[in-house]
Amino acid sequence: MPRRVYNLYEAKTSLSRLVEQAAQGEEIVIGKNGKPMARLVPLDRPTQQRVPGGWEGKVWISEDFDEALPPEIEEAFTGRGR
Repeated sequence: MPRRVYNLYEAKTSLSRLVEQAAQGEEIVIGKNGKPMARLVPLDRPTQQRVPGGWEGKVWISEDFDEALPPEIEEAFTGRGR
């Protein structure tokens, strides 16, 4: 079955409804002068909710982790000589 092409004016006045339809899995095609120009499709949803944290007690960060690197190590990273 061919998809219906919604013209810009109709899409603008019905955007909320069209977004709901797209969220339900329908692909919405928006066109200008009958020519398809864009698609409104549902976003991919993450399959699992993220839970913040979880590394407590597993990672240790030194007090000086953000201090300047020794010159020889910085040179190895940047390729610049002293």
